[in-house]
Amino acid sequence: MRQINFLIIFAVCLAVVLFSLQNTQPTTVKIVQGIEVKAPLAIELLLAMWFGAVIAWLFSIWVRLQQQLVTFGFNRKLRSKEQQIEELEKNVENYKVELEEKQLPALSPSEPLT
Repeated sequence: MRQINFLIIFAVCLAVVLFSLQNTQPTTVKIVQGIEVKAPLAIELLLAMWFGAVIAWLFSIWVRLQQQLVTFGFNRKLRSKEQQIEELEKNVENYKVELEEKQLPALSPSEPLT
């Protein structure tokens, strides 16, 4: 899997480099009204890709944080249910013991009839 990832990243980087080499003419980018930046198209595209990668990375961190919070809630509920199960199992054992104690005197051996 790592080799496939490497090949994909290598191909994308190669395509970006080849595209950048062919697009070196200066262009103007309007950031906001009144602010313009003049730079080669390749630099502007690389900066746009970098900003996109940073935004994607931040989004992935946000999604992972949400998943951890959901998992934490599920684990807490699971622990609570396990404690309830343990308590119920203890209650069942106690009831079995009580039931056996109540049945023992009723089942005492009777005296032989002669």
